[in-house]
Amino acid sequence: MAAGAAELRRLQWRLEELEQRVGLGGGGCGPRKVADDLVKVQVALNNIAGKRERIKILFKKIEDVIKYLDPQYIDRMAVPDAMKLQFILAEEQAIPARAALLEQVKNLQPILDSTSIQAVPDHAAKLQRLSQIHIQQQEKRHDLTDSVKTLLEDYNKMTLLLSKQFVQWNEILTRLEAAKQAKPVAE
Repeated sequence: MAAGAAELRRLQWRLEELEQRVGLGGGGCGPRKVADDLVKVQVALNNIAGKRERIKILFKKIEDVIKYLDPQYIDRMAVPDAMKLQFILAEEQAIPARAALLEQVKNLQPILDSTSIQAVPDHAAKLQRLSQIHIQQQEKRHDLTDSVKTLLEDYNKMTLLLSKQFVQWNEILTRLEAAKQAKPVAE
């Protein structure tokens, strides 16, 4: 307990010493000196800015920005009430239709707040993954289609060649049979 009290007294003493340095100008760092130094810095900046044309332009632009940030400036620049009234009157025919649409949205709000709609971002990620799988399957299908097409072409070629071969063999057999039948008659 005594150690805590001693530490507290030591911290209080340090705080008082710092207050004296800052408040009373102890160590040459008082409020008067700080203010004088700030005035010197401002004068130096103004001297530098006076010599450079671009800096003068920037200072003027800073004043314009400050003017534009003023809320009263925005209020002065806002559309007057007469213009707002004319705009509302020009849109008079469309306002009931828009009000009906807003009423529909209000009535559909429970559906929009449903868990199914809230889960759409999760479903989007799943849909993206499924889309990638679908694209891969389409590429595989394309490759399979090309492979089947090649096989069918080879099958058709083979069938055509076999058909021609069978036709040749049939012609040869027909000639041989005709020659065999012609020989016994000749004897």
